[in-house]
Amino acid sequence: MTLFGDGLEQAVQKAFTRPPPKSAGAQMRYLVKQLKGTKAVAQMLRISQRTVERYVNGQIKKPRPDLAARLEREVKARWQPQIRAKARQAAATTGGIVIDTRARMGYTAPIGSTDQDRIRHLTVALPPQYAARLFQAQEAGASDAQLQQIAAEALKEVYFQDSGRRAGSLEEVRFTDVQHLEFEL
Repeated sequence: MTLFGDGLEQAVQKAFTRPPPKSAGAQMRYLVKQLKGTKAVAQMLRISQRTVERYVNGQIKKPRPDLAARLEREVKARWQPQIRAKARQAAATTGGIVIDTRARMGYTAPIGSTDQDRIRHLTVALPPQYAARLFQAQEAGASDAQLQQIAAEALKEVYFQDSGRRAGSLEEVRFTDVQHLEFEL
């Protein structure tokens, strides 16, 4: 996936109340139940239907590394949808989201200000409206660059302008060379 998309997804997964299935057989059985058949699971994972049936019956226990990664990703994407929705709703309406990042940041401002890009490590609580924008964009299939732009706008508003209390003439924040990114609900 993407850096920002994966970061948002991991933040939501921290809200799970139970861990997702660990073994390949349990993961296959879960997917078969969710997709209502082995054929759909086989097409999604790009393996044969007979292979899916072997995992479900316990005849195969250890998948290839690439299949194991796809299997885990698909299970986590479908695990506890109601808990996932509640966590997103809470972040988008009341709680907001915390972004912890280490990246190169700079800004465009009037002449005479120190606007040179530099590496900054920031941990900033973003208000609910930015959490809502990030989740809505992610659900709409936004690219990593679009999610990064929303995060840059949020950092401009909250960190650089301190919610309108300073740097009112700041025009644009550059948010590039992301070395670390983590979201927390």
